[in-house]
Amino acid sequence: MEQQAVNNKAVVVGVNLNDRPDFAYSMEELRNLAEACNIEVVGELTQKAVKITASHYLGTGKVEELNALAEGLGAQTVIFNDELSPSQLRNLEGALQKKVMDRTLLILDIFADRAQTHEAQLQVEVAQLQYMLPRLVGLRESLGRQGGGSGMKNKGTGETKLELDRRRIEERISALRSELEKLVARRQVQRKQRRKTGVPVVCLVGYTNAGKSSLMNAILDRFMPDSNKQVLAKDMLFATLETSVRSIELPDHKSFLLTDTVGFVSQLPHHLVKAFRSTLEEVAEADLLVQVVDYSNLEYERLIEVTNETLKALGADHIPMVYAYNKTDLTGERYPRIEGRKIYLSVKEEAGVEELVEQIKENIFHDYVQCDVIIPFAEGRLVAYFNENAHVQATDYEPNGTRLTMECKRADYERYKHLFSEPAPVE
Repeated sequence: MEQQAVNNKAVVVGVNLNDRPDFAYSMEELRNLAEACNIEVVGELTQKAVKITASHYLGTGKVEELNALAEGLGAQTVIFNDELSPSQLRNLEGALQKKVMDRTLLILDIFADRAQTHEAQLQVEVAQLQYMLPRLVGLRESLGRQGGGSGMKNKGTGETKLELDRRRIEERISALRSELEKLVARRQVQRKQRRKTGVPVVCLVGYTNAGKSSLMNAILDRFMPDSNKQVLAKDMLFATLETSVRSIELPDHKSFLLTDTVGFVSQLPHHLVKAFRSTLEEVAEADLLVQVVDYSNLEYERLIEVTNETLKALGADHIPMVYAYNKTDLTGERYPRIEGRKIYLSVKEEAGVEELVEQIKENIFHDYVQCDVIIPFAEGRLVAYFNENAHVQATDYEPNGTRLTMECKRADYERYKHLFSEPAPVE
């Protein structure tokens, strides 16, 4: 028991290049990532520099200082705040004689631990293998040095992957990609079918743990209380790795598809972005993005920047966006309130959800027409259709048919206007 506790102690290390304004926050985030992997951070070492040392990431003196710090604190793991090159990993392993991890490996471990669906597990494994391939020697030494702690976890596969030779890893990657392609093709068919219905798609995006899944559940609770379609929402990093799509039916018979997506994080490993690209394509095809922001986080503006940079990398930076400033209840500021495309709300207090949905409606329901029509009694099926698919505000019965005052899709109005006795659209 005692030995395992020692094995889970780590020192985090970072190089502050050219006084990065977000350096302190990135180190705090590294601690949070380690905690998510059940690693206890017992110390920290940082160095200011104008460039990374090619051989050891740190300068020689700092490596010695790091070794002494880790020894003094009883830490058997050292975690670096950037992705280490294969040679840096090997050299640090040799110099420190400790388990060496980097930010990328931590994030990969968290994703492996959180992945629930078959597709997510395949995507994570591809990313892990691609990361591992050029680092086989260093990683094998690292895991051989110490069990326990973290380092390439994946359900049902364990550390045996590290014993695979390069060819077998490449063959495994190829097999996984082939399986993923079939799943991707299936999702593309589903997306095409959804687009044919003309129902708008709204995507929740944002930093990990900002409250996207909680917001989706709050919208479902408010507008579809009997749907039993809630998604997993937990106060932890990367609780959601699967794309969840829910149909939201509004009281005025309008509807839209709401998509919950993978949360972003600074320096999201490119292997992961590439592996999850098919999942994240949902974002690039949305009609509207709702960026959920943890407004209680003092660094919230930087988190918005990271999210926007990730969206740009996905080719989704052209899509209209509204901002849901969540957790306003923790800031002492007034909520709910709307300022342009920003809605200040609290999902926890259930305040501001309706205001957000109104903003969503304003952005996605452009192609509707207000009209006053008379439907001949012989076309009674149309009355039933519009009662089901439009917002009927008034119904009156006249000698030559049923008069409906309603708001409906322009496409529906154009499709059936030849059957109306008195088509009278009012823009």
